[in-house]
Order: sequence, then C-alpha cells, then structure tokens
Amino acid sequence: MKLKKDFIVHETNKETMLVATGKANFSGMVKGNKILGEILTLLKNDTTEAEIVSKMRAKFDAPEGKIEADVHKVITELKKIGAIEGK
Repeated sequence: MKLKKDFIVHETNKETMLVATGKANFSGMVKGNKILGEILTLLKNDTTEAEIVSKMRAKFDAPEGKIEADVHKVITELKKIGAIEGK
C-alpha cells in the first residue's frame, strides 16, 4: 500500500497536514502531529502496516501496543478517505 498521488503532505514545526488535490474523491484536509508525518513519509513508498510498525518501533519508544494501535488507526482512517492505494 502507498499514499495516492492525489494527496499532498505539508509539514510545519508542530503539525502535519494531508491535503487532497482536486483529483481526489475526498474534499478536505487531515491534520495531525509528527507521528502522522512519519507514517505518511513511510507511505510515500509501497509498504505494509507491519513494516510501518517496525520502523516506528525502531524510531520511537512507546508502551507495548501503542505504536501498533496508532498506526492501525491512521491506516484505517486514510483508507476511509481514499488516500491509500493497494492493500
């Protein structure tokens, strides 16, 4: 799976935004923190949820299950708005 080209990622010092272009079926913007930014960066290339979790675990220290839950939630929401292509 990977992020569709119909979406643009914009990052500031404190916030990450995912903006739909006119070609997307979603009309709006998704705002999140740097964790969302890390996930979106990993989704620029074809990857799996397990690979994202593995890379996030290597980069961040979090309680058991927290990263897995956060990544799953983000992936689920991105699929709902049509921002991800593939499985």
